[in-house]
Amino acid sequence: MSFFDKIFGGKEENPEKKSIWKYIESEEDLKKAIENSFNNKIAIFKHSTSCFISKTVLKNFEREIENSDPKAELYFLDLLAHRPISNKIADDLDVTHQSPQLIVIENGKAINNSSHQNISADQL
Repeated sequence: MSFFDKIFGGKEENPEKKSIWKYIESEEDLKKAIENSFNNKIAIFKHSTSCFISKTVLKNFEREIENSDPKAELYFLDLLAHRPISNKIADDLDVTHQSPQLIVIENGKAINNSSHQNISADQL
């Protein structure tokens, strides 16, 4: 990785690194995620791609769980691209919308949620 890439965030050092995320991009994806919560605990990370704070929190969370065994299946929602789905999550799970936000779900119900700097792998 070049000096400028390190400073300005160029290419990833490990392009074959496996993503920890399953992406929610439709109501069908959300429905499947909620159905999965009856078999395994899941967590949805709602991220605003235009917000510096959200980007920082996301990177910190990913770094925190990078070398651990997450206790939940991890789902990612770009809430700017999929705002209606973000609103549906808030309505269906009775959780006030925040960004960034991590919502932990078991058996179809939100059991924990946090936002901003309170987001941590410990919630899982």
